[in-house]
Amino acid sequence: MVVASKHEAANAAIDHGVHTDPAALDELTEAARQERAEVGADGAVAGYRPGRTLRLGVELRRQLRRRRTQLVLGFVVVLPFILVLAFQIGQASPNRRSGGFVDLATASAPNFVVLALFVAGGFLLPTIVALFFGDTIASEASWSSLKYLLAIPVPRHRVLRQKAIASGLLSLLALVLLPVVSLVVGLLWYGAGDAISPTGDSIPFGKSLVVIVLATVFVVIQLAWVAGLALLLSVSTDAPLGAVGGTVLVAILSQILDQITALGSLRNYLPTHYAYAWMDLIATDIDWSQIAAGVLSAVIYGTVLTLLAARRFSTKDITS
Repeated sequence: MVVASKHEAANAAIDHGVHTDPAALDELTEAARQERAEVGADGAVAGYRPGRTLRLGVELRRQLRRRRTQLVLGFVVVLPFILVLAFQIGQASPNRRSGGFVDLATASAPNFVVLALFVAGGFLLPTIVALFFGDTIASEASWSSLKYLLAIPVPRHRVLRQKAIASGLLSLLALVLLPVVSLVVGLLWYGAGDAISPTGDSIPFGKSLVVIVLATVFVVIQLAWVAGLALLLSVSTDAPLGAVGGTVLVAILSQILDQITALGSLRNYLPTHYAYAWMDLIATDIDWSQIAAGVLSAVIYGTVLTLLAARRFSTKDITS
């Protein structure tokens, strides 16, 4: 108690310029300096650096070792083979230069990639992004480890940022892995032919690769709203399943409402309205209006939801 009182008195004298007896002040100052050398002026132990806590590489390795991450990435790799098997068992269209995207899937490797993005874009890809982002904070809370993580201490904004970046990188890996594996599988089974659109446009193989890259970039950006919503729900609940399930439910509801033509132009404000705008890229004369609108919508939704998540997490009472 005496030492603590001396340290407090010395800190007051040092920080506020209080005048006292020179000999007593020297004694108190030395005691305070020793304490600050061990603990630090901000109350942290010596050598503590907020920027060195919860490093991204450590978080990524931890997430990659989780079974759910391995299963998700494994399923993304297996999906193109399942599609090929389905076409082998079923009957492909005899006229491979006409019909919809499903009918044209076996026309060439680029068409097969288009099919993979088409069938996965409605449910699978949003679910993957929701899983990575919705599980990020809520899982720590469900394991009762979040409060200990903050007690290290890791600043709240750093916890959210590092986990969001790790989730974003894992989501990006899954979203890129699907078209890459699909392209390889398509080349092995269907060859490097031209990409054929349902309107009959034919795009050379080299140009179709650029189209696939642009389509993948659009899908990544368009799913930013899913990431933002999942992150917001993740910091709002201690149940990972609730955060992931809630995000997927909103995505499904948005898709259902988008099919109701009676809503008219109101459908343009739904986050999933432009989910398939990337299909306009598969044409000799590309219409960029829907693609630009989709990018703008996703960026606005993603930014607002992410900022709300950051605000919620910064003020939330952490009890688990």
